[in-house]
Amino acid sequence: MYPELTIDLKKLQKNLDVLSNIAKKGDCSLMIVTKSVCADRKIAELIAEHEGVEYFADSRIKNIKSYHDLPKKKVLLRLPQKCEIEEVVTYADISFNSEIETIKMLNDEAKRQGKVHNIVLMIDLGDLREGIFFKYEEEIFKAVEQILRLSNIALYGLGINLTCYGAIIPKYDNLSILVDLARGIEDRFSIKIPMLSGGNSSSLYLIEKNELPKGINNLRLGEAFVLGNETAYGEHIEGTFKDAITLKAQIIELAIKPSLPIGEVGMDAFGNKPYYEDRGDRKRAILAIGKQDTDIESMTPVDPKIDILGASSDHLIMDVTDSDREYRVGDTIQFTLGYGGLLKSATSSYVSRTYK
Repeated sequence: MYPELTIDLKKLQKNLDVLSNIAKKGDCSLMIVTKSVCADRKIAELIAEHEGVEYFADSRIKNIKSYHDLPKKKVLLRLPQKCEIEEVVTYADISFNSEIETIKMLNDEAKRQGKVHNIVLMIDLGDLREGIFFKYEEEIFKAVEQILRLSNIALYGLGINLTCYGAIIPKYDNLSILVDLARGIEDRFSIKIPMLSGGNSSSLYLIEKNELPKGINNLRLGEAFVLGNETAYGEHIEGTFKDAITLKAQIIELAIKPSLPIGEVGMDAFGNKPYYEDRGDRKRAILAIGKQDTDIESMTPVDPKIDILGASSDHLIMDVTDSDREYRVGDTIQFTLGYGGLLKSATSSYVSRTYK
């Protein structure tokens, strides 16, 4: 049934092998993030079987719940909502946190369930997403002091996130702040912090350059796993596959039409005023997929001689005039995906999946 994601498990296995070797080279444990594939069960089973992976990670507790039965530790990346505290303690071995009030709620729930819940305290190094801002050092120490008083919470680590919001690139200098902060905490409170999670796929390049600060011992990899990219500079990771997951959609109309709409141009369905280039009459294919299902800015046709013109919520409009292939109604067109396209396609209930 189209539209359809085609998932090549052998290629994803190879990607895991490559990333595992890089992580070992950097003395890092490997946390694989499953949110871009919406915790696909077959992919989760592949991850669970790989000896180089120590942790599952996801931003949605619903996703973690779906593979709770699989081995390896489960990590909730997005800061817990108050409404999901019970499920976080039940299904996640570790959660990322920055708010003491939330951590205290996790402690109360862990006490009720008769378990100890592990947390990673997030530090904001300047990307300005989650975490206690790194310059507020005494606030960080105060938070740690309060955490250590809680009976059913264990301080498992410190973590940072870079590039996802502010696009700040991980460097030796900024990641070293996390290492120095951890050492300061360990000295002040006479404790050992097991994990220093030094970011996501954007930190990978530092290992190859031998610039990952000593002490950073965990990486959280999502895009590197599914698309073979490091995300600091958008470079392909040697030995990985970029097309382990592709998207197909079916042609539902094929016709010669003008390239300029006729009449006064107003707003489209999404409130934008589009611009059109007059290229004369062109052969246009309409595909049964749209903005409700994917991110059209994050899709590339495998056929290099066809172009995406635009989309509505349910229709993708393409120019197939110059293609060497004679497309017909009912044919499918295949796309490679960027992160946004994969994320939306995997989340859409209207996109089916096949495996090879």
